[in-house]
Amino acid sequence: MSEESMRPEDDGEIVSRSQVKREMLALQALGERLMELGPEQWPGLGLGPLLLEALEESRRIKSHNARRRHIRRLGKLLRNEETERVEALFRCMDKARLEDTHRFHRLEAWRERLLAEGDEALEALLLEAPGADRQRLRQLIRDGRRERESGRPPSNQRKLFKYLRELGLD
Repeated sequence: MSEESMRPEDDGEIVSRSQVKREMLALQALGERLMELGPEQWPGLGLGPLLLEALEESRRIKSHNARRRHIRRLGKLLRNEETERVEALFRCMDKARLEDTHRFHRLEAWRERLLAEGDEALEALLLEAPGADRQRLRQLIRDGRRERESGRPPSNQRKLFKYLRELGLD
């Protein structure tokens, strides 16, 4: 690697052009995620006035190419910002979204199991959620099965899912 492809850092460490490009792409991705946040969330992130102004400007951009250029501009502005707080916020948001997704899949699995297995699955569910209303669950399961068999819209299956969510099966 030639000397031209590396730049010295403040602490004497040499960083390759590839590393600089990866860092810039990461900052651009961060800028794009900031654009997706609501304007009411931007001031609480402790961002500088130039970046806040650029984010406000991003709301007016409609063209795809202009948006790409603006994302590159946001990446450049983010070089001068403390991005740790913003990255931590996005990590928390991503973690919460992932937990919600897992919770949703778990509830879906319970619903499918109840509809497929019936009383066996109901007994297992009652062990996990002893406060559940057995009669209501049986009725929802029975109605949900009828819906499936007749090809009707799954309104009772949705009611079953909603009741499972109310039980707090997390």
